[in-house]
Amino acid sequence: MTQRISVRNPRTGRPDYEITALDAAAVTRIADRLRAAQPAWAARPVEQRIAVLAAFKEAVIRRREELVRLLEADTGRHQVSLIEVDAVLSGIDRASGFAAEVFAPASLVATGDPAVRTGGDLVAYPVVAAISPWNFPLQLSLIDAVPALLAGSAVILKPSEMTPRFIPALRECIGEAADLADVFAVVEGDGATGAAMIEAADAVCFTGSVRTGRAVARSAAERFIPAFLELGGKDPAVVTASADLDSAASAILWGSTINSGHACMSIERVYVDRGVVEEFVDTLVAKAERVRLALPAPADGDIGPIITSAQTDTIREQLDDAVARGARVRTGGRIELIDGGSYLRPTVLTEVDHSMRLMREETFGPIIPVMAYDGVDEAVALANDTEFGLSAAVFAGTAEEALSIAHRIDAGGISVNDVCLTGMVPEAEKNSFKMSGLGGSRMGRPSVQRFLRRRALLVRETAGPRPWYYDTAE
Repeated sequence: MTQRISVRNPRTGRPDYEITALDAAAVTRIADRLRAAQPAWAARPVEQRIAVLAAFKEAVIRRREELVRLLEADTGRHQVSLIEVDAVLSGIDRASGFAAEVFAPASLVATGDPAVRTGGDLVAYPVVAAISPWNFPLQLSLIDAVPALLAGSAVILKPSEMTPRFIPALRECIGEAADLADVFAVVEGDGATGAAMIEAADAVCFTGSVRTGRAVARSAAERFIPAFLELGGKDPAVVTASADLDSAASAILWGSTINSGHACMSIERVYVDRGVVEEFVDTLVAKAERVRLALPAPADGDIGPIITSAQTDTIREQLDDAVARGARVRTGGRIELIDGGSYLRPTVLTEVDHSMRLMREETFGPIIPVMAYDGVDEAVALANDTEFGLSAAVFAGTAEEALSIAHRIDAGGISVNDVCLTGMVPEAEKNSFKMSGLGGSRMGRPSVQRFLRRRALLVRETAGPRPWYYDTAE
């Protein structure tokens, strides 16, 4: 049985779109169709799969303006939608290069037994379920799907029901690449649809909250299928006394407010040496007050609306909790309802501590809490005082000083004298630490390798000494 779901417009606060959520039976039928087509897809040389994905890329280029327009309607922001589509295009090229490396021909190699050589082949998981979030709807829909397809898997993808307007255009792009629709299906639905996908697939990729990630992991474990999880973050930035404070403030402001703070690798906690904290805060506040809301049109400013009403509630609750516990708002701090959309200007807070929710829980909004520290040991302890471990940043006068701190932070990707580099440098392989996720890296060769199982082939080429039990029957 299908279900109609209304979709809210983040700029007006009103529903203006609908999708049809597929039920478990429909999901199973799609997965069965993909599974039937997958062996032929996997049997193709990798160069042919790369060529099909190149045709898909050309289709995305042809529909670039349409996709940007639809993403803008989904999210209420313009500039980031442009960046998102372009990131998809470059991502296809990068993943294709990694796939070519992964599938490079290899010869049998010698082993410790001089009469045995070994090699192997790579076997793709037949059907991969990809469940993506609402903050970067297109890019995070394809960040797992494209490498899986290049690996030889078929993919069933469900974007978030909060931001689904781009789905028809994405399907058109898939249909314009020969044979891709045989192994790549995009479905509409909610959490129940996603749960059915896990039951029908051979591996699952999920990007989203820790709470839902736990449920995905449990379901996958019951079926003994791998789960690749990219979950929440509460990314810290450490600023030392020797850092270029102007540069650090600019980078941290951008890293905290890009996409209205709706990014898993947003900087959400800032720890600054006590000797320079006031100078840093003054610089940060001055820069934050020059950032504009994206009004009256999405292209007219920098900060778009809070995309979902639930996130608006979370941000408001965290701000209220912090202020009640003694935090001081230096700029911003008030959610504004404008033409039905909810907006928050860049918000800088001081006099914060770890008793406050916004220092412990993922905020996913343009809030920058700044806390002073005394000594590097305290800075590291504060940065590590979290259940999350996605990424982090360190600012210091030299790379060597920053790296001495970065090596002590429990996070998967750490930017030195910048922020968010883990999302922009494809060669930097990383894993999520703690509750921020499970599974192989989305960057580098592992982005493709994680969808492949290695089968070992061991070849005895000359007769060797046989174990004693070979001869027991003689």
